[in-house]
Amino acid sequence: MRLDGKIAVITGGGSGFGAGIAESFVAEGAKVVLGDVNLQAAQVVADRLDGLAVKGDVSKADDMAALVDAAMAAHGRIDIFINNAGTTHLPQPMEDVEEDEFDHVLMVNTKSVYLSARHVVPVMKRQESGVILNIASTAGVSPRAGLSWYNASKGWMITATKSMAVELAPHGIRVNALNPVAGETPMLKRFLGEDTPEMRAKFLATIPIGRFSTPQDLASAALFLCSDEASMITGIGMEIDGGRCICRCV
Repeated sequence: MRLDGKIAVITGGGSGFGAGIAESFVAEGAKVVLGDVNLQAAQVVADRLDGLAVKGDVSKADDMAALVDAAMAAHGRIDIFINNAGTTHLPQPMEDVEEDEFDHVLMVNTKSVYLSARHVVPVMKRQESGVILNIASTAGVSPRAGLSWYNASKGWMITATKSMAVELAPHGIRVNALNPVAGETPMLKRFLGEDTPEMRAKFLATIPIGRFSTPQDLASAALFLCSDEASMITGIGMEIDGGRCICRCV
């Protein structure tokens, strides 16, 4: 088993990419702790996987501390931490995004990475080992018009990943990012603005492979990057995008 005995904490673990990653990790021998603002959804997944569900808002320091504390109380260590929880604003001109919505996007997508580092990096430094995986987006590599502030938040996450990797490598901690294209998750409707056959066809035309990403796509890549097979890999942003970022399509 590729993650036998590993303890993995996954934010946004109650649905979508987070739930898919959790399922794959448990199948490979890991124990999972799932943080989610929707405790009921996280509990359903946790019950199925013999894991632990913790309610919390990743943009709040006390909630992030509670998530890390719960994992340590249950297992005594954290081998893998995945910053998966995220949000977006609806596609619209940048000047029309309300300030409170801008703040929410930045708090969930960027401050959460800072808060998790504040609490989990000391744990991993004591262990002299650990893996942090940030779920960013192709939006941080190849931005879409109408999603400027979401794009910027994911670009920040990619840069943070590289900086964290450089600083933490001497402590035995690896840090990488995954950059998925829009996927079959509850957030798809918000990315598209409206989930109609026409909007789907328009977006799919920008993906050479011709389909959206799936939780299993992300889970397979996450499993590799968080396993010992990737022991020499740190600071990368891996596109899971069917070729979108190298395509000239818009």
